[in-house]
Amino acid sequence: MDLIKTAEKFKEKLKNIKVCAFDIDGVLTNSDIWYAGEEVGFNRSTHTRDGYGLKMLMRAGIKAGVISGGDSLGVKMRFIENLKLDFCYLGSEDKREAYQKLLDMGYQDSEILFFGDEFFDTPLLKRAGFSVCPPHSNIEVKKFCDYVTTSKSGHGCAREVIDILRYAQGWFPEVPDFDGTNMEFSV
Repeated sequence: MDLIKTAEKFKEKLKNIKVCAFDIDGVLTNSDIWYAGEEVGFNRSTHTRDGYGLKMLMRAGIKAGVISGGDSLGVKMRFIENLKLDFCYLGSEDKREAYQKLLDMGYQDSEILFFGDEFFDTPLLKRAGFSVCPPHSNIEVKKFCDYVTTSKSGHGCAREVIDILRYAQGWFPEVPDFDGTNMEFSV
C-alpha cells in the first residue's frame, strides 16, 4: 500500500485533524487478553511502532489518547504512565461520554480522528471527522469508516494511519542528529 497516495486521497479531511483517539482492544492490541494475576489483572500486548506513533502525534502538537472499555492496571501503566497520553478514557463500552469530553474541550467533529473496531465504536466512527478501523472489523462497522487499514490490529495499524495523517499534513518527526540539528526527512 502506498501511504503517500492514500494521504493525498484523504488530504481534505485529514488537514483539519487536531485530535486522534484510539480504541485499545482490537486496535492497539491484537485482541488477545490474558489474566496476569491480582496485581496486574487482565493484560494485553501492544506494538512498539504504534506507541512511537502516538508519541510522534503529541510531539507534533496533535492530542493523542485512548477511549476504551478496558481499564486494567496493565492498560493504565502502558497508556497513562508509560506513553503519557493526553487523554485516557477507560472502563466503559459506551464511549459517547468520552467523545463528548473532547468536544467540550473545544474541538469540532471535523478535527477528530477516531480509530475503532467494534459495534460499540460506531457512534464515534459515524461522528468523527475521519474514521478508521482495522481489517478484521465487521462489515457493518466498516461502513462507518473512511479508511480500513491494511495492517492488522496490534501489528502497527495505528502507526499506518498516523503515517497517513502526517503525510497529509506535511510533518515529520523531530530526530536530533549528532551535530545538534534535526534530521532532514522527505518523501
